[in-house]
Amino acid sequence: HVQLVESGGGLVQAGDSLRLSCAPSGRTFSSYHMGWFRQAPGKVLEFVAAITSSCGNTYYEDSVKRRFTISRSNATNTVYLQMNSLKPEDTAVYYCTAARFFTIATSRRSDRYDYWGQGTQVTVSS
Repeated sequence: HVQLVESGGGLVQAGDSLRLSCAPSGRTFSSYHMGWFRQAPGKVLEFVAAITSSCGNTYYEDSVKRRFTISRSNATNTVYLQMNSLKPEDTAVYYCTAARFFTIATSRRSDRYDYWGQGTQVTVSS
């Protein structure tokens, strides 16, 4: 059974930082591209960031560039999302995802991802 387990969410104030972690169980994800999506109440699922499996190339949604950093450790099988300068509009459930294949153009499409975590809540108060 393949499972992605997120951790690190919580309630913070605007301007604070949080680091989300994602640890897959049941399979080694070093060969997978990894991503983070989020969904705010009443809004559609939104791409946040992705990182490729081998080269570690990263892609970001425009509103989080220069504030969020995605990284991975294939040695520990963990993916991170470092979130700095958090804003109230960053409030959402954040999901860790894994994809066997995507291109630069399709990395932002949720249907390209094969596995999803259960989500972790991030709440940013003003």
